[in-house]
Amino acid sequence: MIIIIINNNKRADGRDFNELRPLKIEAGVLERADGSAYLELGGNKVLVAVYGPREFYIRRMQRPDRAIIRCRYNMAPFSVEDRKRPGPDRRSVEISKITSEALKPAVFLEKFPRSTIDVFIEILQAEGGTRCAGITAASVALADAGLPMKDLIVSCAAGKANGQVVLDLSEIEDKEGEADLPVAIMPRTGEITLLQMDGHLTPEEFEKALDLAIEGCNKINQKQKEAIKKRYGE
Repeated sequence: MIIIIINNNKRADGRDFNELRPLKIEAGVLERADGSAYLELGGNKVLVAVYGPREFYIRRMQRPDRAIIRCRYNMAPFSVEDRKRPGPDRRSVEISKITSEALKPAVFLEKFPRSTIDVFIEILQAEGGTRCAGITAASVALADAGLPMKDLIVSCAAGKANGQVVLDLSEIEDKEGEADLPVAIMPRTGEITLLQMDGHLTPEEFEKALDLAIEGCNKINQKQKEAIKKRYGE
């Protein structure tokens, strides 16, 4: 059994139960994309490129009243310790779909009928919580592309490790812990756009983990805003 919480109630990486890993967000890192962002969260390194809105040529998938958001989440073969097989797998297809669903409520898609907005999320290095990191970075990239948005989407996870509810699980806590609860919200309204759970939590633990994840989202949202302000000098 890997020890996740050490004797002085600190986690194995020295964090408190409600502390995020070190976070860095930068907007506008790619010249040839319409919008882009780079994010580091602990050992995670994520690059996102956004293209569009642009005309969508697949008629059967067109929406006459709005644009669609297509996401492609991909883990680079070198992103994990054991080299990952190149190309999409079931997990990446699932995360691509939930990322699209999580981002949609924030964008005024009705302004771009019969269009597509393509979001490419590349996980360059993975260390637990990549779906949350990808959603958070994708939202900044969408804002960098100049798309009209109700708010940024921000994502964070809480979970349970060694019997304790903690914020922003590391890779060890994610693999060895008892539960993981990824959440995405629009901070301005508090609307939840993603809520998943893997593992087992009591109702009380679920409420505590959800509150903790939302608290983490609000902290990360400040970094998102700072990245966009820095990009445009506001």
